[in-house]
Amino acid sequence: MEFSTDLQDSFSHEALVGLQDAELKLLENMRKCVLLRAKCDRDYASALSMVNAQAQKLDQSKELEGSLIARAWYAMSEEMETTSRIIRRNADSLTTTSIEAINSLICEKRALKKIYIEEHDALNREMIRLQNSVDSMKSEYEKLLEMWKDAKSKYEEHYIKGKGAKKVEEAKERYHKVARKLHVLHNELVLTLREAAEYERHFRNTLLPGLLFYQQAVMEDSAETWKSILQELFEIVDPISEQFQAVHSRIGKSIEVIDSVDEYTDFIHKNRSDPLLPLDFRYDASLLRDITGPLRPNELIADEFTTEVLMEKKRDFENKLRKCETEQLKKQEDLQQYEDEIKLSQFDERNCTISKVKKRAVDILVKELSHLQCVEHILNVQLHLVNYALSCLTNDSPPHSLSDATNTKEVDDTRRNNTNEQQRDETNFTLTRRSKIIMDKIKQPFFTLKQKHKGKTFHSYACEVTPCPPSPPNRDFLDNIVENERLSFRREIKDTSYQSEEWFHGVLPREEVVRLLVNDGDFLVRETVRNDQKQLVLSVCSQGYKHFIVHMTSERKYRFEGPGCFNTIQELIMHQFQSGQPVTMKSGAILRRPIPREKWELNNEDVDLIKKIGSGNFGDVYRAQLANYSEDVAVKTCHVNLPDVQKRKFLQEGRILMDYNHPNIVKFIGICIQKLPYMIVMELVPGGSLLNYLQRHNENLTQDQLLSFCIDTAAGMEYLESKNCIHRDLAARNCLVGTDNVVKLSDFGMSRETIEYVCTDGMKQIPIKWTAPEALNYGIYTSLCDVWSYGILMWEIYSFGSVPYLGLSNNKATELVENGYRLHAPDNTPTGVYNIMTSCWEYDPQKRPHFAEIHSSLRVMAASAQREDTVEM
Repeated sequence: MEFSTDLQDSFSHEALVGLQDAELKLLENMRKCVLLRAKCDRDYASALSMVNAQAQKLDQSKELEGSLIARAWYAMSEEMETTSRIIRRNADSLTTTSIEAINSLICEKRALKKIYIEEHDALNREMIRLQNSVDSMKSEYEKLLEMWKDAKSKYEEHYIKGKGAKKVEEAKERYHKVARKLHVLHNELVLTLREAAEYERHFRNTLLPGLLFYQQAVMEDSAETWKSILQELFEIVDPISEQFQAVHSRIGKSIEVIDSVDEYTDFIHKNRSDPLLPLDFRYDASLLRDITGPLRPNELIADEFTTEVLMEKKRDFENKLRKCETEQLKKQEDLQQYEDEIKLSQFDERNCTISKVKKRAVDILVKELSHLQCVEHILNVQLHLVNYALSCLTNDSPPHSLSDATNTKEVDDTRRNNTNEQQRDETNFTLTRRSKIIMDKIKQPFFTLKQKHKGKTFHSYACEVTPCPPSPPNRDFLDNIVENERLSFRREIKDTSYQSEEWFHGVLPREEVVRLLVNDGDFLVRETVRNDQKQLVLSVCSQGYKHFIVHMTSERKYRFEGPGCFNTIQELIMHQFQSGQPVTMKSGAILRRPIPREKWELNNEDVDLIKKIGSGNFGDVYRAQLANYSEDVAVKTCHVNLPDVQKRKFLQEGRILMDYNHPNIVKFIGICIQKLPYMIVMELVPGGSLLNYLQRHNENLTQDQLLSFCIDTAAGMEYLESKNCIHRDLAARNCLVGTDNVVKLSDFGMSRETIEYVCTDGMKQIPIKWTAPEALNYGIYTSLCDVWSYGILMWEIYSFGSVPYLGLSNNKATELVENGYRLHAPDNTPTGVYNIMTSCWEYDPQKRPHFAEIHSSLRVMAASAQREDTVEM
């Protein structure tokens, strides 16, 4: 059972909308429950920590030495803390991973519901419009027929009785006036009836089924996503005890039976309805039963009253057909491209998400192609009616007298019998050839894709071509379309090839322009966006910095000022550069030296985003592939809709990293500023964040490994301090674990290259529990502030990723630190390591050690521990 065949009437439509509302309510309820579950887990984890703290208060007395009961109790109390950490980590996963996925699915389903309702309403509105138009025309048609009969009878009466010439002429003029209106309205009625009939048939057979088919496809996709969310949620909350394992096993089995294909089978069965019955839009021949003259049911009339109108109709239909067929060819090319890309990526797990997006795009293109085919067929039918009427005009002469009008039917029948056969023979070849070319380009690939999509068998919503009167040959029609597309393609290449020029720098910010343009006459070309429109700007160093917008004329030529226009951007720039003339007379700016792109300026097209691996303050982080680069890379993206000041802060991280080279700092590769979104390309550090690594491997990490983590981060910070770089956000979450467990510093979004930095942008992004007191109180940052943060980082390492000042708000933690409180040493922390932590937390910054001293002390500890291990061996 399918949406497209079983849910067509209004009852089924309301049921489908109700189903989507119910699914949204279920998702909202899921989100509330997951948040509540996370809160309960955190409360339970805190309670376990309190129990462990209470158990640790009892010292191991000599009386209990050797007691198996006491040993078991102490071991049990220690496991409580381990259990607490696991539950807290699961709760954090619930509030991040699961809630984010549920929120994303809610937004997607809301958007899908809105689109479905809007498209369904649009189809119904068109049907109602056509029905109302037909009814209105019929009513007016009947009135005009009565007026025509009356005018005709009076004209005949005056003419036969031989009344005065003036009265006969007036009667004749009134008769012709009414006849003209009647004939024009007759043509409009015939065209509208044919349009309504064709649209109604396509509404039932193509448009509505196509909309429902697409809706079923996207709802099945969301059901598959929903299943994965439930599966991930189940894995996060899966407990350890056998009692709860049995419960969750039953939950897991219930999730496993979810099948997106069968998800809506029961719903369809309950709300099933019969396909829509066809509406009758045939011409009512009884309207003409008492009429003699040239009017015929379902045929247009071409005479002195209608010829001009029909010619205008013909031109309008042909223009619409050209546009429709061009759109079909473009969409068919896109469809074929997506299908080829899906075939290439179906065996590559890395492209799973991208492939899913492309399949969704295929569904949309198939639906749009179906609609365009419907529109094209209706236009063809109407055009054939007009062409046939006009083709008959050359063999006919419209009646100019009463006797001509009286005998029109007889003459018309004789003419039609003599010429129709020859006319059809001449035009059928052209019509058949044209239809075959179009359908070969559009129809066949469309059917093939529909049948293969998602491995299912679907209905082919093809347009049924009904026999229509042939139209005169139009042999140049397809050739014109091909030529127009070729010219359009050349024009696009001509307009965009400037992007390959070395002096083109993409969407380079103004701050970078000032840095690059040093000497008088230095220039470059960049893009900017104003009022949601892309503009090209020439930036020149000339007694300051001047920026000139490249203007495009209505003839698609380019200039700065004056009458001179050039076909391409390159010609315009080269003319200004070689001629030595000012860009504008008022500015006096002369182009002397083009500034090429720097080696770190990468092309956006060279970056292939593979998988999202995280999120940051400015955008998302992806694993990606870079052209001409052998290894995968990490790419930070910047949201397009961020304010300019935020985009500048995003690019600042790249500017800081580009000059650094150290084994404990993430390697900078380049920045993509050719177009939006901005992207920073760095080496991909496979182990992920140090925080997650500590939490995942807490039971397997040795003291030597923990000390090695501290040494690596101290070495990286020693290098930054030597470069006068203040990190300002040093924490385990911003360190990455690479090959052989080497730790690298990353996330320099808040960093500054200065000896001292005064923060003036408020406290909203400051990590309070990691920040030194002088920075919190006065906004003054130095490398010694990073030393305080490094002490917190060491505490994170030895507590296996625990949260500092657990259970305390930011304000409470700050108050305790001001009163002299410092974090206690995590379990099994060596005394020497904790002494370094406390020295980093000296309230007076001048009493804290510098990173060179910290690094040296830690290396001495590591060497000493290695000697002790050698002696023991």
